[in-house]
Amino acid sequence: EDPSSSSSMQNSVAPELPGFYYDPEKNRYFRLLPGHNNHNPLTKDSIQHKAMECKRLRLLEEEEKQKQKTTRAGLNSSVLLQKRQLGLLSSTSYCRLVHELKVNCMQRKKIEIHSPDSSVAGTNNFKIIVADVACERIFTVNDVEHGGCKYGIINLSGLGKESLTVEMYDNLYFTNRKVNSVCWASLTHPDSHLCLMGIAETPGCASLLPASLFSSTNPGDRPGMLCSFKISTAWSCAWCLNPQADNCFSTGLTRRVLVTNVVTGHRQTFGTSSDVLAQQFATQTPVLYNGCRSGEIFSIDVRQRNRKGQSWKATRLFHGSAVTSIHLMEAEHYLMAADMAGKIKLWDLRTAKCVKQYKGHHNEYALLPLHVNEEEGLLIAVGQDCYTRIWSLQDAHLLRTIPSPHPSSKDAIPSVVFSSRLGGSRGVPGLLMAVKQDLYHFSYN
Repeated sequence: EDPSSSSSMQNSVAPELPGFYYDPEKNRYFRLLPGHNNHNPLTKDSIQHKAMECKRLRLLEEEEKQKQKTTRAGLNSSVLLQKRQLGLLSSTSYCRLVHELKVNCMQRKKIEIHSPDSSVAGTNNFKIIVADVACERIFTVNDVEHGGCKYGIINLSGLGKESLTVEMYDNLYFTNRKVNSVCWASLTHPDSHLCLMGIAETPGCASLLPASLFSSTNPGDRPGMLCSFKISTAWSCAWCLNPQADNCFSTGLTRRVLVTNVVTGHRQTFGTSSDVLAQQFATQTPVLYNGCRSGEIFSIDVRQRNRKGQSWKATRLFHGSAVTSIHLMEAEHYLMAADMAGKIKLWDLRTAKCVKQYKGHHNEYALLPLHVNEEEGLLIAVGQDCYTRIWSLQDAHLLRTIPSPHPSSKDAIPSVVFSSRLGGSRGVPGLLMAVKQDLYHFSYN
């Protein structure tokens, strides 16, 4: 056999043969038999997991060695500055490319977590972290061993120092319920409350909790839950900031959308043909965008009365798989959406056409969020393979792929927050990553 063809076989993906697996290191096939090796059974899943773990460890090692990275040929700080001085780059393009350089030079640092209750810190796995608008606080949802979830708020004011301060308490209202979705709500003042969509078994539960509940003040002074009601299986939630639908939040349920005014108690129900997995309100108009399991994305003007049929649906877009996350861009002419086929698309709402696709995301069944930072021109998404990927919003170029510090598994998918002001207006820029019981900061300096 030609040696060149043998080496090319090693470097390419070998054809799959029923009952066999291919070992790229030994460049040969091995038979898969039931009970062939009881101490180390060979299965496709175990082989794939081993290959993924080897790749993750290799990437982590490369990240430690390579402090300075570039994703575009010839892109470095000195070249950018020279082009800017010569007038070859606009200030907008210069800032965007500088952000790209900084993103590729971020270094991981583990954050030490403190808590007033020593039994809280580092005892439960992070499931969700969600930052408020100012990125001063992060609401955390942690899985607990006996089932259900525990909630807390992390104060980011100590991020620039040696450690973070975390104030976390056992959930007072959900006893054995999981949380599918969380969003910050601005009822009495910006980010004063939290909408929680909890589910153990049908029926689920929707709750609105005061953020002040998670503080070190006297427990007797804490306000109680503003509202809580049982619903069918809940998938998503969104809070409306438009004054024409003030004090309203939406809940995405099984085959319907429920819009609730938390002050008056008035509810509107909109029937859908599929489960609503993702939601976001527009701010310029009282319009709610919904992403469905069927792949459909549609909008609802919540000022109109519910009518029979589907006539209340306005903008309609279609993905080939279940839509897991949507993000309305600041000007509200474009909408970003991700689905369970791993596709991320940017839609022009005026023409109802896809204008860009961001490739490389991995998803098959999970409800994974998108994180868009328009100010710095970045898109961040964590895949089901536990890799955090960062794209350029402008040209959909994949800038960086960050491996997880922990081995990949279904219960170890990182939850991330990205901001240029972590900790408030004078905060530090960077990426926060929560995995298992650990919290990491990727410095953006």
